[in-house]
Amino acid sequence: MVLRDSKYAIILTVLLTVLASEFKVIPFSGEAFRFGLGSITFFLLILIRPPASLLLTGSITGLSVVIARTVRDILFHGDTVFVGFVDHAPAFLYYFLFALGLRMINLEKYEANPFILGALGVGFEFIANGTEHLVRNWFMYQENLGFEEWALLLGVAVLRSYFVVGLYSSIAMSEQKKRMEEMLNVNSELYAETLYLQKSMNHIEQITVSSHDLYRKLKQHNMQALSVQALHIAQEIHEVKKDSQRILAGLKNVTDGKKDEPIYLSEVIQLVIHANEKYSELLRKQVHFSILTELDFETDKQIPLLALLNNIVANAVEAIGDKGEIHISLFEKSSYTYFLIKDTGKGIPKEDIPIIFEPGYTTKYNDKGVAATGIGLSHVKEIIQTLNGDIRVETRKEGTAFQIQIPTNNLRK
Repeated sequence: MVLRDSKYAIILTVLLTVLASEFKVIPFSGEAFRFGLGSITFFLLILIRPPASLLLTGSITGLSVVIARTVRDILFHGDTVFVGFVDHAPAFLYYFLFALGLRMINLEKYEANPFILGALGVGFEFIANGTEHLVRNWFMYQENLGFEEWALLLGVAVLRSYFVVGLYSSIAMSEQKKRMEEMLNVNSELYAETLYLQKSMNHIEQITVSSHDLYRKLKQHNMQALSVQALHIAQEIHEVKKDSQRILAGLKNVTDGKKDEPIYLSEVIQLVIHANEKYSELLRKQVHFSILTELDFETDKQIPLLALLNNIVANAVEAIGDKGEIHISLFEKSSYTYFLIKDTGKGIPKEDIPIIFEPGYTTKYNDKGVAATGIGLSHVKEIIQTLNGDIRVETRKEGTAFQIQIPTNNLRK
C-alpha cells in the first residue's frame, strides 16, 4: 500500500508540474530565459506530500518536463526532436538539483520553522535555477550570465521559495486547526462520559460494600450457601470496579485538560458555533448564530467547557424548527464568568424545569418512537458542579435561555 501511494504521489507531482511549467514569465527577450510555475508546484507538492524518493521524483519530473516541452515545440514550432531536446535538456538539471538539495535536509525538521525552510528553498532554487540557465547559455550562446541576471535569479528564488513556504504554512495551519477542533470535540464528549463513569463507579463501590456486608450477616446466621453466593456477587462486582478503574484511567489520560495547550474563551465559543453550524446543516435547518463577548482570557478548561456548551447549544439546534436563532453572550460579573445561551426554539414546559437535569429526562424520540438516553443535561450539571458553578433556566413560548455562572478563577489559566 505504501508503494502504491508513493507511485501515485510521484505521478501526481509529475503531471501537475509539467502542466504548471507551461505557465511562465519571460523577463528577457527570447525563449531561453524563462521562469515557469512548475518549480512552485514541484516544491509545494513535495512539502505537502514528501515522496519516498526525492531523487527519483526529481529525475522523472525533470525528464517529463523536457519531453513535454520538446513535443510541444515539434508540434507547434516544427522543431526537430534533436533541436527541441537539446534546447530544453537543461531544465532537467533544475528539478534534479532542487530535489538533491531537499534530500540533503530533513524536511520535517524545518516544517515548524518557515523562515529557515524558506531560506533553504532560496538556496536550492538559486543553485538549481542558476545551473540550468548557466548551462543553457554556455551551450546555446557561449555567454556567461551577468550581474543583473544573477541578481534577478536570486530575487526570483527569494520570492518563489517564500511564496511556496507561506502557502504551505497556511495549508498546514488550516489542517492543524481542523485536527485540533476534531480532537477537542472528541475529548469533550469523552470528558462527559468520564464523569458519568466516575458516578457509576461510586455506585459500584456502594454495591460492593453492601454485598460484602450481606455476606458477613448471612455467615453470622450460619446460612452458608447464601453467604457464599453473596460473597461471589461481591467479588464479581469488585472485578467490574477494577475494569472500570482501568477504563477511567485511560479516559482521563486522553481528556486531561492540563496536557492540552491553553486556548482563549473566544476560541472555545467559536469551536462550539462551528460544530453546531455543521450540526444544523446536517438537520437541514437554517440557524443563525450570534455572539457577544465582553471578556476574553486563556483557559485550560477547554475540554469541560466544550462538553457542556456543545450539549446545550446542540439541544437548542434540535429545539428550533426549520429556522431560528441562537445567541451566546459571555461576560463577567462579581468575579464570575457568565455564559448565556438563548434560542428561539419551542421552549421547555415550565413544569419540567425542576427535572430537566435528572438522568433520563428527554423530549427527543427517534423515528421509531424510541426515547433518547436523557443524560445530556445531567452531564452538563455534573460538569458545572465540578467547576463550582451554577446553571439557571428560563423558558418562554419563543425559546429557552440557559445562564451558566462559573468562578472566573476556576476557568482562567
